[in-house]
Amino acid sequence: MSRFYHFTVSTLRFIVRRYFREVEVIGLEHLPEDGGGMLVSWHPNGMIDPGLILTHFPRQVIFGARDGLFRWPGLGWMMKKMGAVPIYRAMDQQRADPEARRKANNKSLNALASAVAQGRYSCLFPEGDSHDSPNLLDLKTGAARFYYQARTLKAEGSEDPVIIPVGLHYDAKRTFRSSVLIAFHPPISLSEYLGSLPEPDEPPQLLKERYRALTTEIERVLREVVHATESWDLHYLMHRVRKLSRAERGVRAGAELDKPMMAERTLGFARVWAGYYTRLESHPEQVAVLRSRLSEYDQDLRALGLEDHELDKPPRLASPWLAAILALQVVLVFFLLPPILLVGYIVNLPPALGLLVLSKKFSRRRKDESSIKLMFGVIAFPVTWLAAGIGAGLTHWWLHELFPRIPNTPALAGLVVVLLAIFGGMVALRYIRLARETGRAVRIRLTRARRRLALARLRVERSELYDAIMMLVGDLDLPGAVRPDGKVVSDEQNQRAKGWLK
Repeated sequence: MSRFYHFTVSTLRFIVRRYFREVEVIGLEHLPEDGGGMLVSWHPNGMIDPGLILTHFPRQVIFGARDGLFRWPGLGWMMKKMGAVPIYRAMDQQRADPEARRKANNKSLNALASAVAQGRYSCLFPEGDSHDSPNLLDLKTGAARFYYQARTLKAEGSEDPVIIPVGLHYDAKRTFRSSVLIAFHPPISLSEYLGSLPEPDEPPQLLKERYRALTTEIERVLREVVHATESWDLHYLMHRVRKLSRAERGVRAGAELDKPMMAERTLGFARVWAGYYTRLESHPEQVAVLRSRLSEYDQDLRALGLEDHELDKPPRLASPWLAAILALQVVLVFFLLPPILLVGYIVNLPPALGLLVLSKKFSRRRKDESSIKLMFGVIAFPVTWLAAGIGAGLTHWWLHELFPRIPNTPALAGLVVVLLAIFGGMVALRYIRLARETGRAVRIRLTRARRRLALARLRVERSELYDAIMMLVGDLDLPGAVRPDGKVVSDEQNQRAKGWLK
């Protein structure tokens, strides 16, 4: 890796981890130690998706990106320096000569395949476009053609390239300071037919069939990796089952569970997803009845503005961090935080509102909002901090001219304002989050006080639904394992402890 690559990846990783509150990475142990390969992922969140993979994959990654991105000022230059190659999509080249477009694409794919054949990794999004669907778009055969091309170009005796599926799981993909899980899965195991190279004289029709067969296999694995569903209603209902089951297990175990991390949430969802589609084939009528009951339960919870675990106990009014601040408020909050917060709000609110407007106005689809916020935010906030510092320095110089007794330190005044803007913005974010959590906790306590009978009925319904789900699932071999306290853990964690439930 070049110094430029290292520097760029480190910088982007810093930016990404400031944008997201939590970035969890699992599955790095599945990556082969030698040889190159192809990372394949679905594409739900615009330029955020490749940014996450680029900054958290332990080896150099070369991307194929739509050619229009290379014309963006600054971005195109950086992408070329990082080794990215342009991909010419038919949807973007409707007026171009189809044959010329195919030749340009072949040249790009050959460049990517050569890099993989030499032991590096490339990342492709086989859907060909980013989207807002809970399901996969139809996969293009370019990834399959690329794989066989890399196999053909590799040196004799070297390791065959592998195909590694990547799962990207967002809890709120359009929201600043949300959470994300990056899951690297084991290489796809290919059949003897798909794992063999095409013959040099293999007829074009048979080649197309081979490409389509490998594409179908990649699509099957990716669908399982990302837990694709037919609709957002079904997706959210599966999450309701996950939360319902976790809350009920915790109550029955007498355990007070913490908020789950993204890895546990995703694994819990995988269990629900696998159980649903397995039983949909074997017990469709029972699944339909249970789904109807779950929908009614979900609607009742939404009407009350509650989550499953809040039926048993209201959330805390504040976090330990806020409690510590309150304990020191006499000497700290009243004298120090108010001016810091005030500067933080005054300086950072205009660019924050501007980014919100820009993301709504210029996003063709919802999946582009985070990309726009991140790209423009990287520029907007530092420029705003610098402008505030310059303004403070000029104001201090003007005041010194009017009142000579004021120290002539405009540079120091500007620096102090810049630091206050940065730190004040951080503090303001924490206060907004804590205020939101406290407001929700107060509202839930009021709801619980007014709607005791409704909550008691929903607790009974949750218990009955959990029993019905467990009876329907039976002895299915689901992903991961369940601890006695109700938490869902991976099979690897399960093997390190005894007494956990499968």
